[in-house]
Amino acid sequence: MAELGNNSKAGLVTALNGALADTMALYIKSKNFHWHVAGPRFRDLHLLFDEQAGQLIATVDAIGERVRKNGEYTLTSIGSIAGETKIADQDDVTITADAMVAELRDDNRKLHDRLGKVKEEAESVGDNATSGIVDDWIDQCEERIWFLNQTSK
Repeated sequence: MAELGNNSKAGLVTALNGALADTMALYIKSKNFHWHVAGPRFRDLHLLFDEQAGQLIATVDAIGERVRKNGEYTLTSIGSIAGETKIADQDDVTITADAMVAELRDDNRKLHDRLGKVKEEAESVGDNATSGIVDDWIDQCEERIWFLNQTSK
């Protein structure tokens, strides 16, 4: 990632790129679980994980464009995503459906925290556009957490 040129927005760009990394990592994990879920709730979870993955990937471009509209650079590779994300990889394709649901719920909570930081940073620099759009991302994240939490009961 290139050095930031606008120090007043450095915190915002860092927060946006962090949210971008978490969103991409969570998308990949959601698709992984979509492909590998098994058990009596297969159909429902297979569809839920795919729906949530679709929502996440739809957000990626908007987050990246917010970085670019602030005159800075986005993450550029799998390596840069891995270096910035707080979402841990999950390569065990045999974990239980319940474990998948709990892990996605907890990872969405991590993304929610990251999005809250984007909101704070946007407001601190007077970026009303980013502050407004992040509200939608937070709402979508809260809905994913709610669905996964209800599913885990």
